[in-house]
Amino acid sequence: MLKILEKVNEIKSGEVGIIIYSQLKQEIVLSHNEKLVVPLASTAKVAIGFCIAKLVEEGHCKWNDILTNISYDPKEDSNELYPHFQNRDNIALQAAVEVMIACHDQFIANRIVQFLGGWEKVNKMIKSYYHRVNISPDPRSSDNNGELNHLMNLLCEVYKGYEHNPELWHPLINGLVRQRGEIDGIPSHLLNHMTGGLEDLIVDMGIMGEFTKHPLLYVLGAKNLPNRYTEKLADEKMMEAVKLIYNKYCNQDDA
Repeated sequence: MLKILEKVNEIKSGEVGIIIYSQLKQEIVLSHNEKLVVPLASTAKVAIGFCIAKLVEEGHCKWNDILTNISYDPKEDSNELYPHFQNRDNIALQAAVEVMIACHDQFIANRIVQFLGGWEKVNKMIKSYYHRVNISPDPRSSDNNGELNHLMNLLCEVYKGYEHNPELWHPLINGLVRQRGEIDGIPSHLLNHMTGGLEDLIVDMGIMGEFTKHPLLYVLGAKNLPNRYTEKLADEKMMEAVKLIYNKYCNQDDA
């Protein structure tokens, strides 16, 4: 774990935090700057999906409820991941949640939130569970943010919820599994994560490893970085840190 911490600390500019939770040990095995509040960018969509799962669990809506007047963000990749959806203007809520997460699709996110009663209602709900998480209609807004600690708690609840009640949580997990976020050297089926980024921000929350073989859950965040469109160091160090998390997963039985 020391190597992982050293790697993220090689990002000299900005603020960096990381938390890793071991399913094998059932505890946090690495925590650095865990109270860091970072802009969420697209990772806020996991929080939206969490709220929907809770509403389904409480009987306020159903996964097979139909959303109408659907459109897809042309800047994202739903045309590649879900080509069979492109000529449809209505889909089930569970499919919409999967597309929202898998494709980082803000058009779908907006439609889901309106179906649930609006951004104020959904934001109030997520804050009732994790008061240091705040979501907004604009994924680039500074009001769209969360504390790493709370993001890890949310991720743990999604993963453990899927373990105990897969029918309830599978749309979120499907989105994490299906999205494209490959890193060289890590088999794609072992990296199931949600990334977010702005010109001065990187955030990544995910499940590293096979679901049936004690994966590692992790949250990484780095903000106030030099412009990432011209300076690549932070991105490189974060990818190297994720590779080290993968190495740790592969060798965790030896620890």
